[in-house]
Amino acid sequence: MATYTERQAGSRPADFIGDHAQVLSIALFFALCLLFFGAMTTTFLTSGNLLNVVRQAAPILIVAVAMTLVITTAGIDLSVGSMVALINALAAIVMASGLDWTLTLPLMLVAGALIGGIQGWFIAYQGIPAFIVTLAGLSILRGFALYLTEGYSIPIRDAAGFFWLGRGEVLGFPVPALIAILIAVLGFVVMLRTQYGRQVIAVGSNMEAARRVGMPAKRVLASVYVVSGVASAVAGMLIAARLGSGSSNAAQGFELQVIAAVVLGGTSLMGGKASMLGTVLGTMTIAVIGNGLILMHISPFFTQIVTGTIILVAIWMNTRLFDRPWRFGRRKSA
Repeated sequence: MATYTERQAGSRPADFIGDHAQVLSIALFFALCLLFFGAMTTTFLTSGNLLNVVRQAAPILIVAVAMTLVITTAGIDLSVGSMVALINALAAIVMASGLDWTLTLPLMLVAGALIGGIQGWFIAYQGIPAFIVTLAGLSILRGFALYLTEGYSIPIRDAAGFFWLGRGEVLGFPVPALIAILIAVLGFVVMLRTQYGRQVIAVGSNMEAARRVGMPAKRVLASVYVVSGVASAVAGMLIAARLGSGSSNAAQGFELQVIAAVVLGGTSLMGGKASMLGTVLGTMTIAVIGNGLILMHISPFFTQIVTGTIILVAIWMNTRLFDRPWRFGRRKSA
């Protein structure tokens, strides 16, 4: 048992900084991005632009919360962009056929859960690496979306309530952003306050050890892909509601942005370590960079270069700096 003196030493500011270094670093980087783009453009810090940033970031944040669970189990889901596109297209097709949007929403959530469950079954119960399963899903789901739409955009008409989900405001704040915040808070509570959250971390730390102490390790592993599927369905419907149409070309490169946000926020690709607050900050940083570059009249294609660079640097910092045995002059406990 630690002595009082040892507990005092563990509560020093340097220890706090060491334990939260990655979240503090992304918070600082986010603040610097705000200052930089605010200084470089006259419109970046306007209320209208900032509200536009959080509206556009909402689908990314929703899926990033679920991806945090996936990556915490030492997995990956490369299919989320294709899943968003498929649900986006399916929702438009179903509503165009006459089904009311209030029935379409739960139907799409079930579809997302089912697709995620199938992928989770292959990963957890058949032992196929998540990278392979979700890479196949990336191709299959996008292919289904293209097949169903034949490459065309499907317009959505006479669905004012549905459009409100993507375009509406509550007290001047975008509805998609409110939905994303609620989901982020739910993810934060699940990871810190529930048995399921502790099981996710345990499975990511050592799946075999978690199984031996009686945890339903395979079920937990499969479940995070169900969560990812549901989150992708929500994101797909929000995008359809904002644009007023469904398209198989939606969410191109979406998975890259989601993974970048999660990794940048401090969730370890090795599993067993998660930060929902870091995920929120990482998502907003990615969104701010994309928006700022556009306002500076820099090619939007350059954003992909920046995003890829951010992923590489974040992984390097994750493995070489923040997970070193010596930090801020003290050694990590075993």
